[in-house]
Amino acid sequence: MSTFFDDLEGRSALQRKTDQNRRLSEMIAVAYRHSSRVKETMDGLDLKPRDIASVDDLEKLPVISREELVELERRDPPFGGLCAADVNVARIFTSPGPVYEPHLGEGQLWARGYFAAGFRRGDRVLNTFSYHMVAAGLTFHEGLRAVEATVIPSGTSGTEMQVQLIRDLGVTGYTGTPSFLNAIIAKAEEMGHAFREDFRLRRASFVAEPLQPSLRKRFEEIYGIDTYQMYGATEVGDIAYECSAKEGWHICEDVIVEIVDPATGRSVEPGQLGEVVVTRLNDTFLLFRFGTGDLSRIIQDGCPCGRTARRLGGIAGRVGEAVKVRGMFIAPSQVARVREAFPRVTFQVVVTRENYRDFLIVVVVDDEGYGAVGDTRFGELFHSICAVRIDRIEKVQGGLHEEGKPLIDKREWK
Repeated sequence: MSTFFDDLEGRSALQRKTDQNRRLSEMIAVAYRHSSRVKETMDGLDLKPRDIASVDDLEKLPVISREELVELERRDPPFGGLCAADVNVARIFTSPGPVYEPHLGEGQLWARGYFAAGFRRGDRVLNTFSYHMVAAGLTFHEGLRAVEATVIPSGTSGTEMQVQLIRDLGVTGYTGTPSFLNAIIAKAEEMGHAFREDFRLRRASFVAEPLQPSLRKRFEEIYGIDTYQMYGATEVGDIAYECSAKEGWHICEDVIVEIVDPATGRSVEPGQLGEVVVTRLNDTFLLFRFGTGDLSRIIQDGCPCGRTARRLGGIAGRVGEAVKVRGMFIAPSQVARVREAFPRVTFQVVVTRENYRDFLIVVVVDDEGYGAVGDTRFGELFHSICAVRIDRIEKVQGGLHEEGKPLIDKREWK
């Protein structure tokens, strides 16, 4: 088996850019003909398809944030005019907002990342992402199958069940969030197992949540688990992944990544920090310049693994006020919807880290307004709107922290 998933990962920079320019031109032509939203945008800017002939021309188009995509789809459901009217897709996924996402490919999504992480035929991999409505479970499943690994679709089953599967099925690999693997290991030890000695799990690929260096060290040195990170967004699929060198994340071959000044949408100088803006080359979901809201930079140096794609230098933080909690975004607009449902309740969402896990606290002014609602009703509606459960409700007398802010992220990545 070769070093690369295929020869595309070893191309020269010129070959890669030439191919991306060709595919981008084809995508623009399709979008102008079949996407009402793209045509409206380009006509409003006095642009024709020939004006977007290269990656460098993308700056002529606006960056679309997740909040703007939610609004586009609200006004023109289900896909905001970004698909052909008669589009035929295998699946439609959802994510909080809501955002409706047509499935962007069969098999190849995430496959390069899993291959780079060393997953192969003979591996038995626990896929702990949800298979219900959201894209994660099925798309990661297909990526693992593309590298011929056997997938165990454990989904969001409880930690005791996950331990049983690891033991009974001889699981060798894991994909999910690092905090959940940490919880599984803790449960195994609580059940009397010595995780490293009793089990065969030796490889993990993490998505949807940052891997703290201290937790990576714990996994690798104490439990003998070789860890890798992948990076993506439900709206555009896989974006980048780590190889065995673990010196940045290789940008996937089917995406164009720009690092831009969030205020202007224009590219920053190489090596500088900016917002990750992604265009996925495809002919289904014609979304150009999706602003992830994540901050990163480009690593220009070559990689020891031999892959030639540019690399992202990890995620340094968030541009806007939306916060990702346990793999799901919570936006101020969602918090506002909870407030609309409980207009007499004064509260604030605070995100912290406890035991390597995202921890969501709702700070509530303990007055008659909240007393009339109670923890249960409030918690159930919060989960239904934000798709994340509250870990703790803290009641305070008087005012809130940082008055006026609905959503506060107090996590520190060390």
